[in-house]
Amino acid sequence: MSAPLKDIGALNRRLELEAPVETGDGAGGVVRTYEAVATLWAQVMPVSARSDIAGDHLGAVLRHRIVVRARSGISTLHRLRDGARVFRIMAVRESDGRRFLEIDAEERED
Repeated sequence: MSAPLKDIGALNRRLELEAPVETGDGAGGVVRTYEAVATLWAQVMPVSARSDIAGDHLGAVLRHRIVVRARSGISTLHRLRDGARVFRIMAVRESDGRRFLEIDAEERED
């Protein structure tokens, strides 16, 4: 596990926390969109990268460790956004005496 975050000033990026919204598509299925529910200060650190093929397109999946102040209600159903960059939340855990959340996230680049 990584070293605990000691300096709150390291949370130097503003990310939008987005929650899924599902609406019926009229044919028995659903259409999922996301809406912003909060703005969070975060520290985003790259962890790894790998090539990936999705829909016959070569791209890359980048893994990040994102640290935010502790708050309830963040789960793998949510995602984080930094402008056009979208971070899919893979795991959430408390750290550093419950003051922060460590989020494992993936970002796809095509």
